[in-house]
Amino acid sequence: MKAIKPTSNINATVYVPGSKSYTQRALIAASLAKGRSTVLNALISEDTKHLIKALGQLGATINHKGCDFIVEGTNGKLNTPSEAIYMGNNGTGLRLLAGTVSLGKGTFVLDGSTRMRQRPIQPLIDALKTIGVDAECANGNGCPPVQIEAKGIAGGKAILAAGTSSQFLSSLLLASPYSRKDVKISVQGLLPSRPYVKMTTHVMSKFGVDVIKEKDGSFLVKAPQVYRPTEYVVEGDASSATYFMAAAAICGGKIIIPNICHNSLQGDLHFSDILQSFGCRIDATNDGLEVIGPLSNHNDFSFDLGDVPDMVPALAVVSAFRKGKTVLQNIGHLRVKESDRIAALTAELTKIGANVEERQDEMTVQGIATQGAEIKCYNDHRIAMSFAAAGLAIEGVVINDPDCVKKSFPDFWEKLEALY
Repeated sequence: MKAIKPTSNINATVYVPGSKSYTQRALIAASLAKGRSTVLNALISEDTKHLIKALGQLGATINHKGCDFIVEGTNGKLNTPSEAIYMGNNGTGLRLLAGTVSLGKGTFVLDGSTRMRQRPIQPLIDALKTIGVDAECANGNGCPPVQIEAKGIAGGKAILAAGTSSQFLSSLLLASPYSRKDVKISVQGLLPSRPYVKMTTHVMSKFGVDVIKEKDGSFLVKAPQVYRPTEYVVEGDASSATYFMAAAAICGGKIIIPNICHNSLQGDLHFSDILQSFGCRIDATNDGLEVIGPLSNHNDFSFDLGDVPDMVPALAVVSAFRKGKTVLQNIGHLRVKESDRIAALTAELTKIGANVEERQDEMTVQGIATQGAEIKCYNDHRIAMSFAAAGLAIEGVVINDPDCVKKSFPDFWEKLEALY
């Protein structure tokens, strides 16, 4: 349990950790590269520790000093582990590795926590089959554990049903340079979380592989080729920044986040645009991001958030402190995250006095939250950190599982102290 102490008129500077999404993509590319790479300002968290261990099982040598990593790559020649690769609840890592281990030879099993075994991966399995990979969900339910009888990737045309995650496409893209022939990936349906695909292709380009976007919307990766060793600097995590931006909006005052780049590809930087529409002042420069609250525009708003699922919890909490209605649309994929985030947010926002209407793929939030409550976190880091921001504004908010933030932001609670 962690009781959150209220404050007001914040004036603080907070450095957020390195991007979890960029860290994982860069570590995979470096592990496949031929030679030594460095990945600087990487995130060290539960998720990335699972990935680092997994990449070690596959033959990469990874050492670090603080948040700076030295990676000796495998040149795409992977070891075959004698036991399952366990990824905890690192959904990104497990999905990205499904493509990577397909490059090896032998039997690879990717498994995770109880919740991970409930998170869908079948669209990726089906797409891998279209390019010659023998893959299946071992329990026959479209979720991990995943078993792959690997003999490399043949290449050709991959057909991917968009599904509930852009990580399926990113998995195919990251592995495709090492296939035996070119890979052309066609996505059927509306792809969610599209900025993350741009982040994937950005990392690939930094390691020397370009992805060609075809006129028909497909993605072409020339093969065979290899990632070149490089020095990659991970930028600050925009998702982690949303909780501190939310604090300034709710409590008033100023937050400066120096290591968030105003021209970042990270979709969650859009959170600052929404806060601006709510009446906050936003200054984005090469020196970082500055957010000045409080909220002043209480009109009704609707937002399509299909591309930015990770910022939805923080936005939902901010919306609970507005008099107007805020409709959060196109968020059905939040039901298969670390928790069913739509259900979790509805339950916990109601506890603190907000009016919430839940539908299958959207929710409407109207404030104003006025009462403290014990917040159930559902073992979901983003629920815990979002409601911590609420606790800065109202008395009596208690986070029931503060340790769950270790998944993505281990020193979150220490950083929060800077706001007092």
